Amino acid sequence: MTPQSEDFSAWYNEVVFKAELVERGPVRGTMVIRPYGYRIWELLQADMDRRIKETGHDNAYFPLLIPESYMQREAEHVEGFSPELAVVTHAGGKELEEPLIIRPTSETIIGEMMAKWISSYRDLPLLLNQWANVVRWELRPRMWLRTTEFLWQEGHTAHADEADAMAETLLALDMYARVARDVAAMPVIEGEKTPGERFAGAKRTFTVEGMMRDGRALQSGTSHYMGENFARAFGIQYSADSGEQRFCHTTSWGMSARMVGGVIMTHGDDKGLVLPPRLAPYQVVIVPIGRGDQASQVLAPASELAERLRRAGIRTHVDTREQLSPGFKFNDWEMRGVPIRLELGPRDLAAGSALMSPRLGDGKTPVSLDSAPARLEFELTSFQSMLLRRATDFRDSHTATVDMWESFAEAVRTGWAIAFHCGQTDCEDDIKAATSATPRCIPADGEPEEGICIRCNAPSAYGKRVIFGRSY
Repeated sequence: MTPQSEDFSAWYNEVVFKAELVERGPVRGTMVIRPYGYRIWELLQADMDRRIKETGHDNAYFPLLIPESYMQREAEHVEGFSPELAVVTHAGGKELEEPLIIRPTSETIIGEMMAKWISSYRDLPLLLNQWANVVRWELRPRMWLRTTEFLWQEGHTAHADEADAMAETLLALDMYARVARDVAAMPVIEGEKTPGERFAGAKRTFTVEGMMRDGRALQSGTSHYMGENFARAFGIQYSADSGEQRFCHTTSWGMSARMVGGVIMTHGDDKGLVLPPRLAPYQVVIVPIGRGDQASQVLAPASELAERLRRAGIRTHVDTREQLSPGFKFNDWEMRGVPIRLELGPRDLAAGSALMSPRLGDGKTPVSLDSAPARLEFELTSFQSMLLRRATDFRDSHTATVDMWESFAEAVRTGWAIAFHCGQTDCEDDIKAATSATPRCIPADGEPEEGICIRCNAPSAYGKRVIFGRSY
């Protein structure tokens, strides 16, 4: 496999195919998600879905095809998405009277339904979520990160006032941050996007940003406060308790399967994937050692051990591929990122133990078969925590607070720069042209501070520093 230090992009492309996460689809920019890759997404999805429902949201489903006129009702929204739209002009052997847009996001179709379902303040808040696929025509596709069709969830809510809608916006952002840290072991930064980086049609956009092992940033989830923009465009109104007709304040927020790409690039190494236990399809793989009669002696105890581990809630697999050598299997599961590998041979059985090899550990450690479930549960928890610490240390060591342009340019070559910014879009464009870096966010926990813009020397606009970095 190509080393990360030699060509990170080549390493990434090799690992997603060699680990059998995806295959290229027949249409440019699409991907087939293979079972091993889809299981990672399922585990992430299940955790996120639980959190969404626990906060009072209901899942629904809306059509894939959206009338073109819906997209045109909110001018900034349609302008922002126009270059990425896939449009259906013919169906049933005839040209359509009105073209149909294949869903790039669902604010418009959901806004139309909200206008029908909301009439009184008693109907608020309306808290909806959708798990779906969307299509955005990508010019430079990359598996998991930017594909023409991808999987995601999108929350859409309507509220009586700005305060309630903003509380919802930040609630969703907090959910994304917790999923990233607790499940994906990604140490994300929460913050607000600058005006030039906002979602099309939003009044405020918030993001969680993670650093990959090449120093680039990955936007891992976004939450948007729409104000009354979509409510006015689609007539989403309610009767207040005073009888007055008012427009709702709406939000939308989304996290996609690009989070899987983030996991790959946050934790992977030159040997392949490194999967956090909470997202690993198999947390433990048992490799029986021996051939012929020895193999038959080991298989039954290996299966029994696997069943005991499964009963303890540990996702376990026994590698029974007879045509492959143990060495091949070791390398294969290492490349697939399995957190813990157990070797079980006749000598191990006689000693009442198995040999444990953690994905990032050195050497092999005997583990008692009697206490294996409790020991492995401890090891998996420790491995999950270690990955978060390791990624946090990497991010912090590749982040610099700078006040000079030369230091800024040097910092964003290998990581992030924290600097003052004037907030002007043309200045952002100039910074991007010179360094390929963009403002990732105004960090929520940034200390109040005043200064001059790192590029144009105008006064800073946000009362704190902004994180800049190259991104995916």
